[in-house]
Amino acid sequence: MGETDLNKERLELALEAAGLDLWENNLLTGEVTRKALKTFSELGYNDEEVLHHIDRLFEFVHPDDVAMIQAAVGEHMAGSTPEYRCEFRLLAKDGNWVWYANYGRIMDVNSSAPGQRFIGVTFNIDNRKRREDEIAQINRQLAEQNALLQSLNSALELLAASDPLTGLANRRTLMELGAKECKRAERFEHPLSVLMVDIDSFKSVNDNWGHLVGDRVICAVADICRLRTRENLDTVARLGGEEFVVLLPETSAANACLLAEALREAVAQQEMVQNDDGQRVAFTVSIGVAPLGTPGESFEQLLNNADKALYKAKQNGRNQVLAFQPVRPAAPGTTG
Repeated sequence: MGETDLNKERLELALEAAGLDLWENNLLTGEVTRKALKTFSELGYNDEEVLHHIDRLFEFVHPDDVAMIQAAVGEHMAGSTPEYRCEFRLLAKDGNWVWYANYGRIMDVNSSAPGQRFIGVTFNIDNRKRREDEIAQINRQLAEQNALLQSLNSALELLAASDPLTGLANRRTLMELGAKECKRAERFEHPLSVLMVDIDSFKSVNDNWGHLVGDRVICAVADICRLRTRENLDTVARLGGEEFVVLLPETSAANACLLAEALREAVAQQEMVQNDDGQRVAFTVSIGVAPLGTPGESFEQLLNNADKALYKAKQNGRNQVLAFQPVRPAAPGTTG
């Protein structure tokens, strides 16, 4: 055996051990001088089928991968890439698609015949691609689960911050926002006011019409307050039962009273239809107004002041607006 034959045998052994199938094309004649027979054998085709199909390779390439292979070959032929590399799927005899890779390069036969041969190898990468697909699927599922968890967490946060009947802010949210707004208003010396809104004679509504109608009355007042306040600035909260608070940043006592009167009038004009017999239910609200007063005044004190004004509005006959009037200290030297 000559040295050339020995080197060829060594090459064949090395390729087989590495799982590589050598192929070679003559670019001058277009002849396939070495065919990827081993690849077709791996795909389950017998020797006769291999010989029959070997010249129609693209018939066995997945339709989605043909253009990609042609583009990769064209780029290397044009000198755009230093070597040809491509991954694609081939049709096995059992009908499955199997992933393979092609690496190749245009090579010179000798100095007088530059760029005459296109030589490369084909090898099976199906296991790797399937692992990649499994990992990609796992990552997609994780991403979907994370998105779902974020959505659920957002929903839970919203539920924790909202009144379930009206969708308004609840007491906890109100107290947190109120404390922040008090500090901000004092720091920048900006006005801040609150309205304490209470449905008049609400117990009689429940007693006469039932709790279902009572809930509808609460929701109607909530909607009126929400629709007549500034989105992303004011906060309307349900303090509990039939009582509401409207937090009004950048609002003076005078403007807060104007808004309170508009709310009171809108509620007085609102009528609901009872589902059972169509009778109409009228209802009103009383509102106490309090502006942020002395420096260092807490939000709890601000609410307490609004509540005092509300209590007087109730005492005066309901369906009215009253502003909190602080008790003025007696002047020095005067007597009671």
